Amino acid sequence: MTRKIDQSKAILVIGGGTWGSSTALHLARRGYKNVTVLDHYYIPSAISAGNDVNKICDEDTYPDSEDDPDFVSRTLAAACAKGWLEDPLFKPYYHATGYVAAAHTPAGFKHLEKKELPASRVGFVRIETPEEFRKTMPEGVLTGDFPGWKGWQKKSGSGWVEARKALVATATEAIRLGVKYICGQPGNVQRLLFSSPDDGKTHDIVGVETADGKQHHASLVILAAGANADAFLDFKDQLRPTAWTLAHIKMTAEEAKLYKNLPVLFNVEKGFFMEPDFVNHELKFCDEHPGYCNWVDVPVTDPVTGKTQTKRRSVPFARSQIPVESEQRMRSFLRDIMPHLAERPFSFARICWCADTVDRKYLIDIHPDHPSLVLACGASGHGFKHISSIGSFVVDAIEGKLHPKLKHAMRWRPEQAVGRDWDDVQNRMGDPYAMQDFQKVKEWMPTPDHSQSSVQLDDGSIKHTGTWK
Repeated sequence: MTRKIDQSKAILVIGGGTWGSSTALHLARRGYKNVTVLDHYYIPSAISAGNDVNKICDEDTYPDSEDDPDFVSRTLAAACAKGWLEDPLFKPYYHATGYVAAAHTPAGFKHLEKKELPASRVGFVRIETPEEFRKTMPEGVLTGDFPGWKGWQKKSGSGWVEARKALVATATEAIRLGVKYICGQPGNVQRLLFSSPDDGKTHDIVGVETADGKQHHASLVILAAGANADAFLDFKDQLRPTAWTLAHIKMTAEEAKLYKNLPVLFNVEKGFFMEPDFVNHELKFCDEHPGYCNWVDVPVTDPVTGKTQTKRRSVPFARSQIPVESEQRMRSFLRDIMPHLAERPFSFARICWCADTVDRKYLIDIHPDHPSLVLACGASGHGFKHISSIGSFVVDAIEGKLHPKLKHAMRWRPEQAVGRDWDDVQNRMGDPYAMQDFQKVKEWMPTPDHSQSSVQLDDGSIKHTGTWK
């Protein structure tokens, strides 16, 4: 049912990362006049998965009918692709260089065929030999033996996006359209504010309180805090904060020229890389694995009853280091494909966080018990590419315009999380083929200091610090 919303009333967005900034942008584009984004970190957030050099992106078209079994995923993907291909804000950051997908074990081949490739294989070319892999890129880029590798290449309809630049552009445009960003301690949300019984809106959300003690009141609060979302609300085990690892290698200007306009290369069991960034000539790559959690016992207080109990949570944290075991996996990946770079020192490394739902479908809904609270979370490791469009679906949810199939798929669904297996790898591959725990990491790889860009957004002003990567 369509809801009529007063566009002049205050709306708060908790989180200025990928989904929070996308939501703020689309609210402003639809005419909402009083939108404020609150974030502990300056944009781009130190723990946002979107604060990255680049991300994989592929294109899709809208499904022909509602009977399509992939109606939800294709509808989301098609809207995302339309944004990257047609929206002037996002179009400059998409590079349609193609895609090489591979595996190297029987289990990996099966996963590749069932989970990573479309059934039709239209536009895909089979790759069977090391020489065929090397020929997907200019001579001198891929020099490895690709032991046991087999895969497919798609030369169009996919590629990569400049993630950090797109995230900053989104926030910048939202501000231009009137959105206010409050970052740092003044934007550090500590808790949700609940109405009192005297308000006649028992247990509804009326705003938030920040670290400076200030209370921000609003008619609508949108929780888009990514991996930190479950710190503000009992999600009934629907979210699992999960982290992955990445690193960079510094290249010369001449090397960077050779590596320009490359297809993405992704082994579902080993890792992936994309071409170096344009400014600092740094090559980013990741080791592929099911993910890390950070399991700790924390006190959790029910905001309604006031009762406190200890609960085991995966708690996100920012760190510009990676475990030594992750470094070893990355170097193994490089030895397979680019042994000439495999022993080069890392110039940068970090962990980045997301939040997994049980079925890895998004959670975009109005909370059933708190009608003034909108949930926009559960990106499940594949949410950044949707920055161009995901905010429009959040606004559709607010206005009661979501397609019924999308509404059902992205609903509040705690029944799925009853007895949840926290160690479920959720169809992800890669050594050690199991979930990992940062609390059990024995050794972290030291990395040199590497300045990251920041954009400080306070009261609508923007100040650039550092250099873009």
